[in-house]
Amino acid sequence: MSTTPSPAPRPEVEVRRSKRRRRTVSAYRDGDRVVVMIPASLSRKQEAEWVETMLARLERSERRRKPSDGDLMRRARELSDRYLGGLAVPESVRWVDNQQSRWGSCTPGDRTIRLSGRLQGMPQWVVDYVLVHELAHLLEPGHDSRFWAWVDRYPQSERAKGYLIGWSAAARLDPPPSDELD
Repeated sequence: MSTTPSPAPRPEVEVRRSKRRRRTVSAYRDGDRVVVMIPASLSRKQEAEWVETMLARLERSERRRKPSDGDLMRRARELSDRYLGGLAVPESVRWVDNQQSRWGSCTPGDRTIRLSGRLQGMPQWVVDYVLVHELAHLLEPGHDSRFWAWVDRYPQSERAKGYLIGWSAAARLDPPPSDELD
């Protein structure tokens, strides 16, 4: 018996009409609801059409920022090919929600990589850095000079490390020492 996944529940929508707004329509998430801002001159029918359009745009945008586990696996393979000569081949790559002090982790024995869900929504080059870092553990389990030589093949390594340290400081988290990213 096959089951089709049910669509995500529709979020609560708040429509804000503005007399100052002439042509533009915008939307953003505010917690569990979506706020859609429209010109006051739109009819109820136009409002309903714009709400549907903006919900669809927001969903597409969020999907791009929160790739699936399958997307992560494909990206890991691409990064391994590009920066690690295709030598790091993970068995699985997935998001997890139980990592609050690490950005990622790798178990070389079973070749699994897990990325913290906190990375979702961060710039792709930061997620890529964490993936390269974890892929490098498939080649060198420790954080010695050989390991960092692999990681440093990713051209944005230093920039991404700085981003993660800054994010941790802004979130008032104690960042791990740079040699203990995972």
